[in-house]
Amino acid sequence: MSDGDIHDIAILGGGPTGLFGAFYAGMRHMDTLVIDSLSELGGQLMALYPEKYVYDVGGFPKILAKDLAEGLVEQATQFHPTVALEETVTGLEPDGEGWRLTSDKGEHRTKTILISAGIGAFEPRRLKVDGVERFDGHGVQYLVRDKMALAGKRILIVGGGDSACDWAVNLQGIAESLTLIHRRDGFRAHEATVEECRTSERIQLLTHYEVRAVDGEERVERATIFDNRTDEELALDVDVVLVNIGFKADLGPIKEWGIEMTRRKIVVNDKMETNLPGIYAAGDVTEHEGKLDLIATGFGEAAVAVNFAKAHVDPDARAFPGHSTELKWQE
Repeated sequence: MSDGDIHDIAILGGGPTGLFGAFYAGMRHMDTLVIDSLSELGGQLMALYPEKYVYDVGGFPKILAKDLAEGLVEQATQFHPTVALEETVTGLEPDGEGWRLTSDKGEHRTKTILISAGIGAFEPRRLKVDGVERFDGHGVQYLVRDKMALAGKRILIVGGGDSACDWAVNLQGIAESLTLIHRRDGFRAHEATVEECRTSERIQLLTHYEVRAVDGEERVERATIFDNRTDEELALDVDVVLVNIGFKADLGPIKEWGIEMTRRKIVVNDKMETNLPGIYAAGDVTEHEGKLDLIATGFGEAAVAVNFAKAHVDPDARAFPGHSTELKWQE
């Protein structure tokens, strides 16, 4: 069903970038709608790694992802935006003053749109080796919702990106033992995290190793890994195989809306505008010169997008509203 109103801005995506965009839209006195397909706000912070530390957000030497999400939700909702969860936007079409969004639950009208969909809908890439599927949820896992559930466990972590290395570092002192394997010597993770994995006495790091098989009775008990240079096998007694080999992402219907894209990302200019009037994008979903996929840069992109969206809705409004310390936006 339709909410009956026309919003100043609809934000597609309730992750860090979208939440900061909602906060900034509230500061600009915009009637704001936030839509997300997940059951809670926070995006990947809550869905993928709530128990991991985030290190690259201003003001926090480190902060748990779930705590960062909680703060962002509190910040974003203080202006009482309309929030639509577990709702997937499927269609977009021009509608007089702005745009009409069609979803699996109804329709929404809005003057402007901020797409902050991150990597889109995502699911972990599955490890396709003997025994893995049988133990899915019984020792083989792809996400960690509660790291204390892994206390005292013998853990094999598979992967070479940020998730794998971050979990190896974060589970030190919690797990009984930690083995991190990667199929090559080069890592895609942050250099400082990789260095800690290489030097920590509590992490056994094995490069050029892959999983050959996982077995046990009711739960995982053993994993067989092999050196992909020599085919030499090594048997490990483990309780948990934590697989972090990436995600399959899909922007879904967004690809069909006539928005200019490159490399599965939305092309934007320095105002974070797309090629369609009144439609902006920010965060990991975007592509532009100098692009960095960081939460910190997503915040800045959201602020730019929302301020120019404000000027689009109200031509008399300045894109730059002044500093927040100068604004009378709180009671």
